[in-house]
Amino acid sequence: MNNIKIKVEDKRFIPKRAKEDDVGYDIRSTILRTIHPGEVAIIPCGFSIEIPLGYEAQIRTRSGLATKGIIVANSPGTIDPGFRGTVCIILANISSFVYYVYPEDRIAQIVFNKVELPEIEIVEELSESDRGEGGLGHTGK
Repeated sequence: MNNIKIKVEDKRFIPKRAKEDDVGYDIRSTILRTIHPGEVAIIPCGFSIEIPLGYEAQIRTRSGLATKGIIVANSPGTIDPGFRGTVCIILANISSFVYYVYPEDRIAQIVFNKVELPEIEIVEELSESDRGEGGLGHTGK
């Protein structure tokens, strides 16, 4: 894998893995923010990133926050290789309690994946399959 490049002004906000064999790198908040029940908040994380072509970064909810009703609203959110802005996390409070995000709180995790970039082919018909057009719970409970 090519290296992921991080631009950060404060080293406290470099994404880090808690344990050597962890896949996700913890991301921290740079701000104090109150998130009310049902509210969505955009939280800046203090770094920009450069991802090589053929890779993506996924932003995911931390399980410890999910148990409190705090989730990444678009999880997994994708960061594309061309993005160079400040990474922000979209947090949603699905609990019935006010939640406080403090500077340096671990609020999400970032995971890097190799991706295929296939060409899209326009066709008149698709091949048949056992499932066909069945979807959205078509197999029942």
